Amino acid sequence: MPKAKSPSPAKGGARGDVPSGKRGEAGPGAVRNDARGASAGTAPHPHHASMEMPEGRRATINDIARLANVSKKTVSRVINQSPFVRDETRAKIDAVIQRIGYAPDPQARGLAFRRSFLIGLVYDNPNAAYIVHSQDGALDALRGSGFELVVHPCDRFSEDFVPGVRRFVERQKLHGVILLPPVSEDQALARALEEVDCQCVRLASVRIDNTSKMIVSNDREATAEAANYLEALGHRRIGFIAGPQPNRSAHERQSGFIGALEKRGVSVPPEMIVEGAYTFESGVACAEALLAQRPRPTAIFASNDEMAAGVYKAAYRMHIAIPDELSVIGFDDTPMASRLTPALTTMRLPIREMGRLAAAMLIAPKGSEQSEGSTAVRVAPHLVVRESTQPPK
Repeated sequence: MPKAKSPSPAKGGARGDVPSGKRGEAGPGAVRNDARGASAGTAPHPHHASMEMPEGRRATINDIARLANVSKKTVSRVINQSPFVRDETRAKIDAVIQRIGYAPDPQARGLAFRRSFLIGLVYDNPNAAYIVHSQDGALDALRGSGFELVVHPCDRFSEDFVPGVRRFVERQKLHGVILLPPVSEDQALARALEEVDCQCVRLASVRIDNTSKMIVSNDREATAEAANYLEALGHRRIGFIAGPQPNRSAHERQSGFIGALEKRGVSVPPEMIVEGAYTFESGVACAEALLAQRPRPTAIFASNDEMAAGVYKAAYRMHIAIPDELSVIGFDDTPMASRLTPALTTMRLPIREMGRLAAAMLIAPKGSEQSEGSTAVRVAPHLVVRESTQPPK
């Protein structure tokens, strides 16, 4: 089970890379991927009574070597998945590891290998759901690998942003780092990580350079699909709530949406475009501004689900029925989308899968396709139609 190290994804309030918490906790804090199997607490067969460990003492690599009657070096090779061990020897050592519940300590392994078996997750994102799903995906990839996950919240507008992330990487001797948007878009940070020889995978809405490993979500094509859907329903007066302009995803989503409508002969006047902050509160404020116009829009696209939920609240306050009087589309398909009433039509972004792909890329064995050079993996968001959209009346 994962074990939490930091309390929450709240920016600035977390201790970041300082471990804390209890076994079994999960959430957007530093997370340990517990390698103990279900057999860890199982009593050995009487034939193996001599293999029981003294109560209260943690098993060591020396215990494994003694019980399997092999050298410590051979055990180390098996733990680190070396191909230079015979299958029967590997099976014997694995059986002992499972029997006594041995779990390698990533920090101790790091001392031996001059690096840790830790993967960092670095973010500055107001959307807690994005962080949690990215983290869960990374843990999916790390489970059973011997690697663990530790997260680092930061403030990309702080003077200490890049130096702070660099200190985090150096202090933990990280094997690699996953960068979530918008920090993934910062070229100065990417260069700083390269300088300390820390590999990273960047999640982004569009490929930023040709040298980094990246998971690309193709936001421009995604919002174009949403725009085409609204136009096909018959909507012509459409409001657009953009994300914060410093974010690359905000530009990609706006360009894709507005460009697709223009190709279909539908113009979006400037007063129909308002900038939000990817937060619920900004969605409320932006929707109130759009719905106060006359004539008001018959549909609103919000650049994430948090802001779309804000549209719901503004419409409720103004006695505007969704979808009878106003169609609404969001972006991300967070769990909240299906729980709203009416259920929200939204672009499904495979956030968990993106986190899994990023972590898998970092721990891929040397020589594999994923581990060599720059790699870009593209994922395909798609529209999930629910109850919040219909043709205008």
